[in-house]
Amino acid sequence: MQSLIIAVLIGAVAGWLAGNIVKGGGAGLIGNIVVGIVGGIIAGWLFPTLGLSIGGPLIGAIINSTIGAVVLLFVLSLFRK
Repeated sequence: MQSLIIAVLIGAVAGWLAGNIVKGGGAGLIGNIVVGIVGGIIAGWLFPTLGLSIGGPLIGAIINSTIGAVVLLFVLSLFRK
């Protein structure tokens, strides 16, 4: 249960940060959580594939999830146009 709460909090922070980085990317609290968690999944797949490793456990997870969420929002913006 504790890891689920931590994942949701990291997802919320990462989604909020990504929404501020990508114009028009803000999606509200629930949307930011979803974008952040999906971003974490994307980064969890993408970074080991590229051989990258960033930071420690908490800050690294936020940075990884934020980068993954930015990638997700960028790809979604391509489809919106």
